[in-house]
Amino acid sequence: MYTIKEVADRMDISEHTLRFWAKSGFFPFVTRNQNNIRMFSDDDLNWVRIVKCLRSVGTESKLVKRYIDLCIVGDSTIPERYEIIKTTKEKALKQMEELKNQLNMLDYKEEHYKKLIKHNLDDNWNPMNQTKQRECAV
Repeated sequence: MYTIKEVADRMDISEHTLRFWAKSGFFPFVTRNQNNIRMFSDDDLNWVRIVKCLRSVGTESKLVKRYIDLCIVGDSTIPERYEIIKTTKEKALKQMEELKNQLNMLDYKEEHYKKLIKHNLDDNWNPMNQTKQRECAV
């Protein structure tokens, strides 16, 4: 059994977030010890993993809760759970594409700045330098 702190450390999630998720009903089988401290089992860690996955791509809490509730109902809900996972995956793929675009821009800018540093050049693409050039031309 694991405390919130141990789960937070193990799963790289803040204790605050875990408490919020627990209060939201995302961990239906977490128990409390004699001191009223939440205790997570190995099975509960599987719930934490799926919740972390769903939330990390921005799945709304309401939909995460729906997914959890469907899991508890059983196999008759597999088609609906499949749709939730499929939609979440599509969202993650879109986010990944956007991140790739951002990385491409950062790679480009990194190379640009390397050249400027290596050749001791001014950054003509910096809007501040462009303003100065216009002022000098006037």
